[in-house]
Amino acid sequence: MDVKQAMNERRAYRSLDPVTITHELIQDLGESAQLSASCFNNQPWRYVFVHDPEVLSELHEALFKGNAWAKAASMIIAVFSKKDLDCIIKGKEYYLFDTGMATAFIILRATELGLIAHPIAGYDEQKAKEVLGIPDDMTLITLVIVGKHSETISPILSEKQVEWEKTRPERLPLNDFVHVNHFQAE
Repeated sequence: MDVKQAMNERRAYRSLDPVTITHELIQDLGESAQLSASCFNNQPWRYVFVHDPEVLSELHEALFKGNAWAKAASMIIAVFSKKDLDCIIKGKEYYLFDTGMATAFIILRATELGLIAHPIAGYDEQKAKEVLGIPDDMTLITLVIVGKHSETISPILSEKQVEWEKTRPERLPLNDFVHVNHFQAE
């Protein structure tokens, strides 16, 4: 699978079947992040790959109700960093951008391996940090829910989520966000 195919196949499915999580898989995904670009090669990204059932169960308590489907995940990747780990140039903090790029590499690699890697924002950051031992001065940017796509739609999904399972949500037209040479106000 090439990169363009992985981008096309990547979907934020919520109906998940279990998948075996191995040390080799975690290493493979970590190595994918390791290859990402970063400001002055600072590599500010930090991850906790959670697959132990007991720790997953504790982490489930941090999920918001709308993300109850994530309890079917075989692994949850906590993505975190702090601004001091990366460049701050004339007030621009790069750590979120750089960590986002590295996480996109993980998501694309997971897609290439036939997995779903669905980042979410609906969780209690403090509770998740406590469960995983992430220091208070770090920002827990996202949780990436990992599993195998299930052909059977999960019964706990909302109507909207069921629709998104069936059809990729509509994307913005290119003209809404791609500008050539100068920004064109709408």
